[in-house]
Parts: sequence; structure tokens; C-alpha cells
Amino acid sequence: MRKIFNQLIFPASLLATTIIGAGMFALPYLFEKAGILTGLFYLIFFGTLFALIHLMYADIIVRTPENRRLSGYARIYLGKIGYWLSVFMTIFGALLVLTIYLVLSISFMKLILPVAPDIYIVSIFWFLGSLAIFFSIKELALSDFFIFMAMAAMIFIIFGFGFYGGLERVRTVSLFNLGNLFLPFGAVLFSMYGRSAIPALLGYFRNNGQSPIEGRRPIIIGSVAPAVIYAIFVFGILGLSNGVSPDAVSGLVKNLSPVILWILGILGTISLWSTYIIIGRDIKKSLEHDFGAPLVVSGLTVMAAPILFYTSGFQNFLQLVEFVGAIIIGLEGVFIVLMWLKASKIASEHKMINKLSPLSIGLLLLVFVGGIVYKVIMR
Repeated sequence: MRKIFNQLIFPASLLATTIIGAGMFALPYLFEKAGILTGLFYLIFFGTLFALIHLMYADIIVRTPENRRLSGYARIYLGKIGYWLSVFMTIFGALLVLTIYLVLSISFMKLILPVAPDIYIVSIFWFLGSLAIFFSIKELALSDFFIFMAMAAMIFIIFGFGFYGGLERVRTVSLFNLGNLFLPFGAVLFSMYGRSAIPALLGYFRNNGQSPIEGRRPIIIGSVAPAVIYAIFVFGILGLSNGVSPDAVSGLVKNLSPVILWILGILGTISLWSTYIIIGRDIKKSLEHDFGAPLVVSGLTVMAAPILFYTSGFQNFLQLVEFVGAIIIGLEGVFIVLMWLKASKIASEHKMINKLSPLSIGLLLLVFVGGIVYKVIMR
């Protein structure tokens, strides 16, 4: 049992914890608009797709001798143009993700401190998250599993109350809404993406004297499990809310007792904080490994940029989630597929994934490129 925990459950939770974050709270509102079956299809489809994408990125890492992040691999496999485009994706995009967490922190901390001004809440969350980015992975690893359990507890509490008192509300939500068929695309894309946790997951096995190939099953499980948890969360929110709010949290205030809201506020804030740290560390390491930035510069960039974005007006939760999902993550998906096609030609004793058919590769690229084009046109 201990072996299963150490080699499967624990590393899978590292990836799942990164995936399950801010994007989850956009899903109930969008699924209500697009239809429940439409939303479930997106979860199943993107859960499968990202299991494959995460394995591709892991394969790139184990086949490449240099210790890099996405931009560094783009320089090796896609040249200067790919490198500079990846700079936009990994740095600007990830900093926007941190800004999304700042925006969402208000909704959860308001459950604990309802009268606190928004700027105070954001400042506290930002300061604690920025401080923890400088901790080592060993200092964070053990707590990561328990943070995942905290997120799961929050979701099951919501589902329990929603199932107990609100099945009638769920039945009123349409199954399909063709007018909003593509509405959840960017948000689900954002919600299922955990690329930034893959280096840490593989590093977990290396640090324990094991082959990184042992990470294959945890990557698959850690990629798919969030889709199941999201579905539970969505049904819980739909059952609890008379009118689902865009952030899923604000609409709960009138439907739950103060004690339950307080518990949810704590669990939700902890879950957001954990993912903020992991993403922030990935940006910091990327600046150091791929750009040769000094520790002071990388640290100050990760600390200052999100709060500057927020104070500059980047405060619309849904718009930020949809933009990052469709455009930034869409571009990253294209780059990972193209890099993997080149990296897979390198002979290696380590292989995370076997060859894929041209049809499978074409489908992957079509999904990402199609989403980018749709977002640009519909903007």
C-alpha cells in the first residue's frame, strides 16, 4: 500500500493539484449556459487530450539532456522564432495566470472576511504566495498531497449540500445549447492544463533514485482525475445556486450557513495558494534556466508582475480565463506537439509515449489551432 501511495497516488496528486485551480470556478456558469452534456463532453475530451499532451512534454524532458523549461526546449527544437514565441507563452501567459488567482482570491477570502476591502485581500494573498515561491520543492512536496485533499474536501462538501437540497435546480439546466456550444472551450482548456507540474513530477522520481518512466501512470491519472472532480463540483454548484455566479463562489452566500462558508473559504484559499506557488516557481525557474536571469531579477519579476497587472485593470475573471485558455494554452499545445515530433526522433532508453499516427497528430493540432482562430474571430 505504501508503494502505491509513493509511486502513484502522491505524484499523481502533485499534477492534479496544479491542474485543479482557478479555472474550475468558471465551469459551473459556463456549463449552465452551454448545457450539462456539452460541458461533460468537454471534460472527457480534454481530460484525454491533456493526458496525451502531458506525456508528450514529459517525453521531451526525458529525451533532452539539458535541464530546461518550455522556452529552453523551444530553442532546441524550434529555433529562434519558436523560442521567442514561447517566451510570450510561458512568461506573459503564466503571469496572467497568477493574476487570475489574485482575482479569484477575493471571492474565497470574502467568505472568511466579508467586510475586508478587495485590495487588502489581494495584497495579503499576493504577499504570502510570493513569499512561498522561494521555498524549495522538498519543503512544499509533503504539504502538496494534503492541499490536494483540502481541495477534494471543499468540492465534496459543495457536492454534498448541492445533492441534498438542489437536484430540482440541476434538472432545470438544459442538456445542450447550440448557441453557446463553444462557450466553455477556453475555460475547460485552461482548467485541464498542468504542464508546469511535469518537471517537478519527474524530478520526484529522479530524487528518489527511480527512472522518470515511472511517472507515466501518475501523469495519466493526474491528468484525468481533475475531470471527474470538476464534474462533481459543477453539479454541486448547480444544485446550490439559484443563479450561478461567474466565479461560482459568490452565488453560494445565500445558500449555506456561515460556518460552512467559512470552511469553504479556508479550503478554497489554501488550494489557490498552493497552485499559485507551483506556477510561480515554474516561472522563476524558467527565467533562471532559459534566460540566465539572476535570482534577484527572476524573483522580483514573479513577485511584481501579477500585482501590477491586477492594479492596471486585469480584473475580469472570465475574460482572463478564456483568453489564457484559448490563446496562450492553445499556442503551448501546438508547440508541445511540434517539439515532440522532433524530440521523438532522438534515440533514448527512456520513452514516455510511443509513436502516434499522423491522424492523431493532426487532430491535436486542429483542436488547438481551431480554438485560437475561434477566439480571435469571436473577440
